Amino acid sequence: MASLPYVCFFAGFAPFLFLFLVIGCTARPFYPLPNKGDGGSRKPLQTFRPYNIAHRGSNGEFPEETSAAYMKAIEEGTDFIEADILSSRDGVLICFHDVNLDITTDIANHKEFADRKRTYEVQGENITGFFTVDFTLKELKSLRVRQRYKYRDQQFNGKFQIITFEEFINIALDAPRVVGIYPEIKNPVFINQHVKWSDGKRFEDKFVETLQKYGLKGSYLSKNWRRQPVFIQSFAPTSLVYIANKTDLPKIFLIDDVDIPTQDTNQSYWEITSDEYLNYIKQYVVGIGPWKNTLVPVLNNYTQTPTDLVSRAHAHNLQVHPYTYRNENCFLPLNFSQDPYVEYDYWINKIGVDGLFTDFTGSLHRFQEWTSKHQDDDDDEEDASRLLHKIALLLSSYN
Repeated sequence: MASLPYVCFFAGFAPFLFLFLVIGCTARPFYPLPNKGDGGSRKPLQTFRPYNIAHRGSNGEFPEETSAAYMKAIEEGTDFIEADILSSRDGVLICFHDVNLDITTDIANHKEFADRKRTYEVQGENITGFFTVDFTLKELKSLRVRQRYKYRDQQFNGKFQIITFEEFINIALDAPRVVGIYPEIKNPVFINQHVKWSDGKRFEDKFVETLQKYGLKGSYLSKNWRRQPVFIQSFAPTSLVYIANKTDLPKIFLIDDVDIPTQDTNQSYWEITSDEYLNYIKQYVVGIGPWKNTLVPVLNNYTQTPTDLVSRAHAHNLQVHPYTYRNENCFLPLNFSQDPYVEYDYWINKIGVDGLFTDFTGSLHRFQEWTSKHQDDDDDEEDASRLLHKIALLLSSYN
């Protein structure tokens, strides 16, 4: 944002100049939210810099995947709100990260559900707890969400419900500017094992049908996509391949840690990050979403030499959207001086990623606003130059 140099004025001229400045100066708002007075159209999604992806909403400040977390992220300037999509017992798609409810809800306080505790195999591991697939939507709505991490703000625990996939979509549609959605087909193997729909369709079908119900469609950067942007993400490559002929919306293949195989095909990290596999999967996806520590390994809390995955993905014309960026010192490598802005600068300007999943959307937005130069900046500078010229002419006339 351009600023005007300090100028000394005669006392009698100052009130007139102040009024002129108020009328003549229009600066780009710090958070580019609504475009007031634009005839009802919404400000479009920016596409000139890496995407700010609100990981489960602004969950560094509010309990994850709640309406409050998503609305806060929109207020703070995010480009996309991200959600994990699971299902209730009665087949309603919901926004919730874990297949079990134990960590981020008050399920333990609901004695009426005490007999619902189960042990299920999830991605090769036996897990005991209360699972979303054993509760109807009405029962899930009776629960309240709480903050995952004890070192984050606890004041909003117990205040917000689990929301549905449709409610999530409507939060984006109701935003005062264009905000994209970034839903994940979460644990599809587990969901398809435990939830059966009466029409014989599977989880992935219901996921796509929900998007289509709201008219969400369009390949990456198409007119339809820009109107309401969507990225579909999943760790399960078979789900992404399955929906390829059902929707042209862009898809992102998520990649876990180096020692975790794919949940549906049991492929190793090394196989799915090979050039041969990237060449295959690019037929179905526009990008990959790796855990950031697999791109830049961390040892003893110091970053090590980056791998070549980003450059290889780009060579295959694939975007790279790593996860997850967090402000707390325990997540910040020491060679970033435990400063999230230094970390963002490193990943955006040195590693060259195309999007970032962050728990703190406001921090990423502020960093990008302070460091990005684009057309609005050029317009601001031209406006300031013209204004200074007008002031000089007025001063000359006044004297």
